[in-house]
Amino acid sequence: MRMTLFPITTRIEHHRDQDFLTIAGCNLVDLAEQFGTPLYLYDQATLDNSLAEYRQTLEKHYPGEANLTYAGKAFLCIGIGRWVNRHDLWVDCTGAGELYIAKSAGIPRSNLVVHGVNKNPAELASAIDDVGTLVVDNLTELSRLLQFTAGRSDIPNLWLRIRPGLAVDTHAYTQTGQEESKFGLSLEETHQAIRFCLENHLPLTGLHFHLGSHFHDPTPLAPALDILLKLVSEVQAELGWTPQVVCPGGGWGVPYSEADLPHPLIEEYVAFIAKHLVKGCQERGLPLPRLQLEPGRSLIARAGVALYRVGLIKQTASRRWLLIDGGMADNPRPALYGACYSALPVLNPSRPYLGPTWIGGPYCESGDVLIEALPMPDIQPGELIAIPVSGAYQISMSSNYNGACKPAVLWLKNGTPRLILRREIPEDLTSRDVIEP
Repeated sequence: MRMTLFPITTRIEHHRDQDFLTIAGCNLVDLAEQFGTPLYLYDQATLDNSLAEYRQTLEKHYPGEANLTYAGKAFLCIGIGRWVNRHDLWVDCTGAGELYIAKSAGIPRSNLVVHGVNKNPAELASAIDDVGTLVVDNLTELSRLLQFTAGRSDIPNLWLRIRPGLAVDTHAYTQTGQEESKFGLSLEETHQAIRFCLENHLPLTGLHFHLGSHFHDPTPLAPALDILLKLVSEVQAELGWTPQVVCPGGGWGVPYSEADLPHPLIEEYVAFIAKHLVKGCQERGLPLPRLQLEPGRSLIARAGVALYRVGLIKQTASRRWLLIDGGMADNPRPALYGACYSALPVLNPSRPYLGPTWIGGPYCESGDVLIEALPMPDIQPGELIAIPVSGAYQISMSSNYNGACKPAVLWLKNGTPRLILRREIPEDLTSRDVIEP
């Protein structure tokens, strides 16, 4: 069952009396020898498969126009951006940095979306120049936009981010739609914002909400869609406006460990949204909008694997520790909100389990623990372990804590590894230093 968490091209191969893991035909032992560890691997076939599942499901269940937005915050570099661009996905950027990476990957202005709860004047000005869609978070931002766009005709399409007052069942740190959330406009503010856009001839084209990230039951999306469609009905009657686009955000979860299996399918999530939106529009006599989904981690998480080398084994009174060469600096999710992972040894991964194992990193924090009480075989110092479902919110949230150098990232396809992000070196850590004379 643990193998099903890995990318779809993962195999156990046999050579010279040893079994070893491969992904996309690449031997993980060889990759670690060539590129070092910690090392992040992305399997193109798994990404392609997840994208195809989303698109086929949308085509099957939604009779209107539909599209997908890639979450830059999950992980974005130029190489990933080029894959996104080849598949004509939109890209959600938060802040000038993500926008710069996306533009460097060649993603056209029409496919760039900017989010953000507190866009500064420079970020707003850049968004006006560089993106096709800007998601407005608050009334102050809307007023600033009017000032920045005075006399201009090339204004991005605007969406309003609604705060429905609801949240999905997930960790409190990743809930975003509740009434006290820092994100979005209240319903009363949304009415004001729509009127403001119409009175000032701003190109308002869409409505957006996002209830939270990494949830596994789509049911809470139904009342949120109902709230949005009720608002649209009221605005249509009062002002004659309806959105061209409705974006119910994203956040569909993925299985990170055996405890999460079996996991509801992507189709269950997409079909639920599509059917409820169609039904709600029909009941209210509203035109069917374009449905824009943000797959987030459910598109890319399974494609990624983190590869570490064991430095030593430590036995305390009741715990066996595997201490590895990475941890919270490249994956803060367990320390941040208790994320649970699984792992396999790269060599002879099918050997019998010895007992529960704690896998910790080298950093000076007791919270630097990637996995707790995971059944693992007898592992020796120097061995490699692979942690699956490492494709989202790991490298993008990584840090240089304790002077850690961020890992290299490889793109795997048909037996060929390609370096898409080089490993940091210590010299990179002082590249921004300004030394007083």
